Amino acid sequence: MNAPDILPARRPIRELPDELISQIAAGEVVERPASVVRELVDNALDAGARQITVRLQAGGIRLISVEDDGSGILRDELPTALKRHATSKIANLHELESVDTMGFRGEALAAICSIAEVSVLTRTADAPEGHGWLLDGRSGELQPTARARGTTVEVRELFFSTPARRKFLKSEGTELAHCIEAVRRHALARPEVGFAIWHDGKLVAQWRAVTPDLASGEAHLDALRRRLADVLGEDFIAQAVAVSWPADTVPGTAAPSAGDGPRRLRVWGFAGVPDAARARPDRQFAYVNGRFVRDKVITHAARSAYEDVLHGHSQPVYALYVDIDPTRVDVNVHPTKIEVRFRDSREVHQAVHHAVEGALAAPRAPQAGQMPA
Repeated sequence: MNAPDILPARRPIRELPDELISQIAAGEVVERPASVVRELVDNALDAGARQITVRLQAGGIRLISVEDDGSGILRDELPTALKRHATSKIANLHELESVDTMGFRGEALAAICSIAEVSVLTRTADAPEGHGWLLDGRSGELQPTARARGTTVEVRELFFSTPARRKFLKSEGTELAHCIEAVRRHALARPEVGFAIWHDGKLVAQWRAVTPDLASGEAHLDALRRRLADVLGEDFIAQAVAVSWPADTVPGTAAPSAGDGPRRLRVWGFAGVPDAARARPDRQFAYVNGRFVRDKVITHAARSAYEDVLHGHSQPVYALYVDIDPTRVDVNVHPTKIEVRFRDSREVHQAVHHAVEGALAAPRAPQAGQMPA
């Protein structure tokens, strides 16, 4: 005789409370302190900042402060800024399908507020009050305070409300290294912006803004060259060739469209010579419209360009920048915004492959102090 089926106790279907929804969202957006740094620096860049200072304590676990000189937030908009799905970046489906800002989902600040103590200090250039405002994310209290134009977001005691998540964090040194890497990725794409990172009161990294020499036909490429040398070291540039495809476009500027169609696809940056290859892919930086991404299409295309000159498991080094019409790439793939999906991945693959392959095949100019062969 068969035993009767034992069904699990039925639980009613109900809507989740807002606080729990935010904490679930935070699990996707905020993995560690570096995730918070990335989101806050995204916002600073979208605000037009030209100098961004990141201050950390205990690897970002105790404190993350991101200060910028951007446009600031209006007093009346401050409380809204910390609400879920509140953003100034998009307002309709068309704008979502053509995103050209770093942030757009309106999730990050609300998610961070659910797992940490957050305060926002901001001032706009034309603030009628003549001072800035300090918003306490927990109480919602607004206080007048002194500040120059820009915004400072402070995040204290990360995961204080979810101690189980905090146990999964690594050592302070490891978390600090991830935070520095998050800023480094931004710095490689924004040579015109200065970055400084402080940890426990000590300056641990600084990259000064590079002003392009607009009188030069390769001003943006030269500015990128200087920033790459500053961030990755002179050896990286000494063993790299410039990439610019198609040849009739100016690196660092948006390629014009053909008539009323989408703007042209462009690839530029620097690719290491075969002798600069490494055992690990830790010097491979790919960007799409200024956003650092991990994308299999770009990675495979770049690696295939080296197939005749690199063998075994050697990994090429490069910093490649893909400029594509925003309507031809979907950045709304994952909450971290580090993954993208191209409308025509074959087109992108071919462009990256030809750009790198052509750069490697071109004769290299002799380095300073060297005689041509």
